[in-house]
Amino acid sequence: MRECGVLMHITSLPGPYGVGTMGKSAYEFIDFLEKAGQSWWQLLPLGPTGYGDSPYQSASAYAGNPYLIDLEQLCSQGLITGQELDSFQWCRSEEKVDYGLLYENRWKALRICYSRFAGGEDFDAFCRENESWLADFALFMAIKQAKGGASWYTWEEPLKMRCPQALDEARQTYADEIRFQSFVQYLFARQWQALRGYAKAKGIRFIGDVPIYVPLDSVEVWTNPELFQLDESLTPTAVAGCPPDAFSEDGQLWGNPLYRWDVMARDGYAWWLRRMAAAGKLYDMVRLDHFRGFEAYWAVPYGDTTAKNGRWVKGPDHSFIAALLSGLPQLSLIAEDLGFLTEEVLALRDDFSLPGMKVLGFAFDSREPSEYLPHTYPENSVCYTGTHDNMTTRQWFDTASPEAVAYAKEYMALTEEEGFVWGMIRTAYSSVSRLAIVPMQDFLCLGSNSRMNFPGTLTDCNWTWRAKDGIISCALAERMLKLAILYGRKS
Repeated sequence: MRECGVLMHITSLPGPYGVGTMGKSAYEFIDFLEKAGQSWWQLLPLGPTGYGDSPYQSASAYAGNPYLIDLEQLCSQGLITGQELDSFQWCRSEEKVDYGLLYENRWKALRICYSRFAGGEDFDAFCRENESWLADFALFMAIKQAKGGASWYTWEEPLKMRCPQALDEARQTYADEIRFQSFVQYLFARQWQALRGYAKAKGIRFIGDVPIYVPLDSVEVWTNPELFQLDESLTPTAVAGCPPDAFSEDGQLWGNPLYRWDVMARDGYAWWLRRMAAAGKLYDMVRLDHFRGFEAYWAVPYGDTTAKNGRWVKGPDHSFIAALLSGLPQLSLIAEDLGFLTEEVLALRDDFSLPGMKVLGFAFDSREPSEYLPHTYPENSVCYTGTHDNMTTRQWFDTASPEAVAYAKEYMALTEEEGFVWGMIRTAYSSVSRLAIVPMQDFLCLGSNSRMNFPGTLTDCNWTWRAKDGIISCALAERMLKLAILYGRKS
């Protein structure tokens, strides 16, 4: 079946209180997707944002992002008043997320809600059902709160090394904060379940993103240090990144601790199976981030300031993907197979018949191979005009070389009347790929100011874009629907 969808993170939705949430705008966006003939809404990771405000650097592989909780629903439940919400400054611009203000004020608002929360059987049931990850996460966050946000590897030795007596004392000392952190996750889970139920009724499914790595300062590393490449003092011996390429002469230094794949293999990759099973409960399809890292990964010596001195190390390869698919046969995957690909990486993808990603924004740039040109696509693929890590399509046309633009215009039969951006969207829809995904910025023909992320950088431009209120219109839905029908993508 040929289908289509939209890539836009929840934070980019319009609405009050500084950031897009699982509130009114999310429900309206689902209505918009239905009217536009779309079947899929692709999101970035839903976990709590961490270093650099990145959803790919989360303190937990299971928890939800408190910023996505809709405050208006909490207001209607009597947990907070509109006057109290209005007393906080949420943003300096409605078109940009201000994570500093969110961090300062969102927690204050949620604590007001918690002070009026009576609990009950539903909350207790949620805590019981999620105890396998929630108990450690809530304790982790409670200790961090008490220590002013300090990373776990700077805590005093008994807590850092998870001595049972120290943990028991912390559970007693921080019992109320642990309950508060559980309350926040309860709110997230119930709002997400309601939103996903609404989407399902409208025929809209979710594609979620599972980052390949977790950050060092995460509950996963704190609770499972034996699964990561750490020394006896729990300091990383090597960290993750990407090698230098045409886009970055120093490569990308991500800094995440690397896995001990040999240790993980001993129990059939149980840690990963639990993680992916949880993702399968959140989403209808999962995009497996940095897929090439499962065949071989770039290991950078800990302490290096660039990724230049890294080296390729063999990953778990076929044994891991086989364990994943046999243990979770119901899981639908997309392989994020971008970057430096080898025959071994392509074999890993194709031997398990996983759909890869084809990005039209790469097709006409001489620095990338021509396999991104649509006439080379297999049906079992997902065609994107661009991703959250790339410039918008309009920005590409504004900044690409005259030769690349001329090639694109000739190849895609672009005209001023149709618009170059819409011509690229048309090309994605007309491709043989079973699924076509277009970032919302491209449907809106937005330029450089609307780019979602600049990989390998820490700037206040990353992860902050928000759509203007009213810009996602019925007229746009009609144009998208017409294209979806024309190319047989309306389900």
